[in-house]
Amino acid sequence: MKKLPVLMIVFNRPETTEKVFDAVRKYAPEKLYVSADGPRDGKPDSEGCAAVRAIFDRVDWPCEVKTRFRETNLGCRKAPPDAISWFFEQEEEGAILEDDCLPSQDFFRFCEEMLDRYRDDERIMVIAGSSYFDRALNPEDYTFSQFSWTWGWASTRKAWRHFDLEMPDFPEFKNRGTIRELLPGHPFMQWRCLRVFQKCFEKSVYFYDVWDWMWTYAVMKNRGLCIVPNRNLISNIGNLGATHVMNPQTTNRPFQPLPEILHHPPVIKADKANDQRLFNLIHRGDWKDAVRFLLHCLTGKDWM
Repeated sequence: MKKLPVLMIVFNRPETTEKVFDAVRKYAPEKLYVSADGPRDGKPDSEGCAAVRAIFDRVDWPCEVKTRFRETNLGCRKAPPDAISWFFEQEEEGAILEDDCLPSQDFFRFCEEMLDRYRDDERIMVIAGSSYFDRALNPEDYTFSQFSWTWGWASTRKAWRHFDLEMPDFPEFKNRGTIRELLPGHPFMQWRCLRVFQKCFEKSVYFYDVWDWMWTYAVMKNRGLCIVPNRNLISNIGNLGATHVMNPQTTNRPFQPLPEILHHPPVIKADKANDQRLFNLIHRGDWKDAVRFLLHCLTGKDWM
């Protein structure tokens, strides 16, 4: 099977970047794309940015390397999706790794097999590499999710074309009550997702620097699916020096080996039970969200 093009999205952390690069070097893709954000104004980033970029001078396998090294800083909101758009302008499909998402070699095989198997199914928009639980709820080797998980993932040009950082159609999505169709029987999940989408649309302070929730919005509104492995293939090693607060249950997880032959789900549909526990682990919010939801239930107001 032909090896996938790989995009690495990097910034100013040479320690984590080098570890991810070494894993990519072992995979030895024929094409490697590197997008590096520039140093921030007034921050001591220049030395780290330079050290990160120098790592890619060490490509020592037959490989076409394309780089885009920015002189100015786009930031966490714009730099990753800008890099992904650049990648998919040139490739139909590929794997995407940020500088703290350390892949096992099984990650690349999993992405290759999933992209090959579901290439003609436009519902499949994301192939994730992370699994956050030691026990699977189903006997197959992967499941399907309505949410997008992007700590080491793969996708396609035709899927990414649905992404829009500004979410211009969100008001219509909200007013039509589409979230209730997507997540029937889960009122808190509906409310929480809609609240986060609203905050992203409004560019609220905490959500101003994110892009992944906008991608989840694109996946959900298009009735897309994310393939989630039942074994962990990515270890997030970025808890030191990370921009955003990390959940200790999801970082630095050990790799789990894939079987030689994958056992596929019999039906292509979201696994609601697994989505519920993923949501509870990662997206449920804090006690303030519980209070807001209670007020919403009591008064009928948004309490966004």
